[in-house]
Amino acid sequence: MWRNYLLVGLRALAKSRVYAAINIAGLALGLAACLLILLYVRYEAGYDRWMPGSDRAFQLQTFYSATETGGEEMKLQVSSIVAGRALAKDYPDQVERRVWVRGFSPVVIQDGQASQIEKLRMADGNLFEIMDVPFVRGSAATALPDAHSIALSESEAKRRFGDVDPTGRTLTIVDNNGPVDYRVTAVFKDWPRNSSFSAGAVARFDLEAQFADRRDQLTAWDSQSGWNFYRLRAPADAALIMSRMPAWEKRNIPDYPGGGRRVNPGDYQDYRLVALPDVHLGEAQNSGPTPGNDRATVATFAVIAFLILGMACVNFTNLATARASQRAREVALRKVLGASRGQLIAQFLTEAVLVTAIAMLLALAAVELLLPSFNAFLKADMQLQYLGGDGWLGWIVLLTLVVGLLAGLYPAFYLARFEPAKILKANKSVADAQGSGRLRNALVIGQFAVSIGLIICTAVIDAQTAYARTADAGYVRDGLLQIGNIGYKGVDGRDQQVAEQLRRVPGVVAAARTQIAVDPDNNSISAIYTGPSAGDQVDVGRYGVEPGFFRAMGMKILAGRDFSEGIGRDDATTPYPLDRAAEQAFAQRGANVVVTREAARRLGFANPADAIGKALYASLSLDEFGRVPITIVGVVEDARFRSIRDPLQPIMYNMQRNGFDSLVVRYEGDPAAVREAAERVWKRNIPQVPFAARYADDIVRELYDREAARGQLFAAFAILAVVIGCLGLFGLAAFTAERRTKEIGIRKVLGARTVDIVRLLVWQFSRPVLIANLIAWPVAWWLMRDWLNGFDQRIALTPVPFLIAGGLAMAIAVLTVASHAWHVARTSPVRALRYE
Repeated sequence: MWRNYLLVGLRALAKSRVYAAINIAGLALGLAACLLILLYVRYEAGYDRWMPGSDRAFQLQTFYSATETGGEEMKLQVSSIVAGRALAKDYPDQVERRVWVRGFSPVVIQDGQASQIEKLRMADGNLFEIMDVPFVRGSAATALPDAHSIALSESEAKRRFGDVDPTGRTLTIVDNNGPVDYRVTAVFKDWPRNSSFSAGAVARFDLEAQFADRRDQLTAWDSQSGWNFYRLRAPADAALIMSRMPAWEKRNIPDYPGGGRRVNPGDYQDYRLVALPDVHLGEAQNSGPTPGNDRATVATFAVIAFLILGMACVNFTNLATARASQRAREVALRKVLGASRGQLIAQFLTEAVLVTAIAMLLALAAVELLLPSFNAFLKADMQLQYLGGDGWLGWIVLLTLVVGLLAGLYPAFYLARFEPAKILKANKSVADAQGSGRLRNALVIGQFAVSIGLIICTAVIDAQTAYARTADAGYVRDGLLQIGNIGYKGVDGRDQQVAEQLRRVPGVVAAARTQIAVDPDNNSISAIYTGPSAGDQVDVGRYGVEPGFFRAMGMKILAGRDFSEGIGRDDATTPYPLDRAAEQAFAQRGANVVVTREAARRLGFANPADAIGKALYASLSLDEFGRVPITIVGVVEDARFRSIRDPLQPIMYNMQRNGFDSLVVRYEGDPAAVREAAERVWKRNIPQVPFAARYADDIVRELYDREAARGQLFAAFAILAVVIGCLGLFGLAAFTAERRTKEIGIRKVLGARTVDIVRLLVWQFSRPVLIANLIAWPVAWWLMRDWLNGFDQRIALTPVPFLIAGGLAMAIAVLTVASHAWHVARTSPVRALRYE
């Protein structure tokens, strides 16, 4: 019986090749898109699940709530050293291992040559006892036996030592204590891309020695400079710890001086233990070892996958019901010869599954061909495995059956209900049977509503990304070169020489060192400032710069003046490490500062000019010296150094002579020539530290690469949705025109022109598109409004993308139908009247 069903199905497909081609192509496109998106969704949801025991590995995260002093809400993956230690100490029965990890890229000296290791992680314990990664040489237990051992990734070991066994070799890392030798003890396999943590190398260091010159960071609850990782004895222990977290915070977090009063970080600071597999799509996306993703975005793509697949199924249903006139007599004759309704339903469902199976084979071929490019585009490592624990074969078979049954279910029941007496007696078709036309119109409306919605989302995402890259950031991006690596121990103060010599390079307009620069790796420094009384307190970012910084950045001074080398009170430099006598002298003398427009506004000044000469007060780390007098001597335009997703930080700049992280260079002329000249200056002064320079335009472009990639994915799926919709529309137009051949002939005999016939057919298929706009517009508006609200600075949601999407969908639908309608309308009435 099933063999007969299969043969009949193949013959039916061979008889209607156009119908078969449209159905198979539409389903193949839908299935290919669905498989690619589901691969991506599974990949994103599967972060860190490759690691044995990942359900027992946890990260301690820090959540800041907005404060009455203007402190911004932040969700950070980093946490303080003291918090990590205190949690492990208070829960010894639950915490099996704890390791604090610092992520940075110091200078590494090998055979006298200086270089850097991308993603070098410094840990105060054996990280591999928490994160179970496979090893090429050595093992997790012996990888980091002491404080001067280092394990390299397989690719880093090959890059540095080739095929030679690197274990036992020495690498010198230049950290806060100067050059320190580390012995290579193991080589681990490269961290998989679907990991919330990754490393090119992991070195174990002595935490106390590392922070010997800044002991305050070991006990400061407000100093988050690394990640605390834990291995719990059981996954359920995390829930126990979290249930006691509020009491733990209250018991452990002490007050500290701020703005002339005692402040407790626990009032606005909370800690959460998050399982490693939940980090990538978790709430905290700032300061992570690797870029995270948004759970809502991944869920959105999953919905899109099924919407596109649903559109392909709609095509099958529409074409099958429209083609009912060609199968009516077949059904009638089968029933007369004894076929039951159940057998007919089984026959048509078999045909639907057969078409889906053929489409699935084509879709799998397309996925195999597209997957390398898809991986390269998303910087992922997705694989389509058919067998094994992660195999897709079972899901593919299930998807084929489900899609085949869903697509063919209604046509099967619809065709099987025909009454043979009515069909054979009248020799008529039932293509216009009651309800079939309405259903097809409803399905077409749904298809185009999805297509229009995706086009709108694509347009809005693209416009917001373009706006983010080109919006006025408060500084001039063009002609700005940013040089890093000036904060390392090996620089030894020679960064000042580099800055002075760069100012004499032809083409260089200005150069200055700074603690803040474009995309500062989530580094945020803030302090609480008050007015003349101890009343209004404001949390303001505080960063050191040297004279000439505003000119180098192209920042506009709105009121007052810039810093000056000739005015002693402008200089806010204090010795580092901490010097109590110098702190006391500075507290008595005070300093001049320059603030941004937003900082002046939050401090209570309506106009920038009103802030000039006004006195403020700040607290130093040593509260015993009281409040430090601060005088505003200048107000500059707000500068957005981070992504426009982050709130604009009000900033107070102070002039200093050390402790900088970057050097910014304003230039005119050939960028390559200026960069080469800057590199020569660097190597002449600091040859042992690698030269690292990037153009501000490149930094900003990379900052929004994820948004751009998301927009391009939406565009690709929108195009695919439109193509699938047009395939179905073309098929419906062809069958509708064929069904109305006689009507068209009569209309032409009675004087209708070809244009009139085309207009009639086009209007029939234009109405569903117009109705689809009424559905798609409010849904897309709601989704895009919510997405845009995630940006601190955003475009206005105007009617333009909605009108463009609606017009584009209408134009595509009209062209799809008109091309076939024109061909039918030009047919001779004689041939049309001979039809049937």
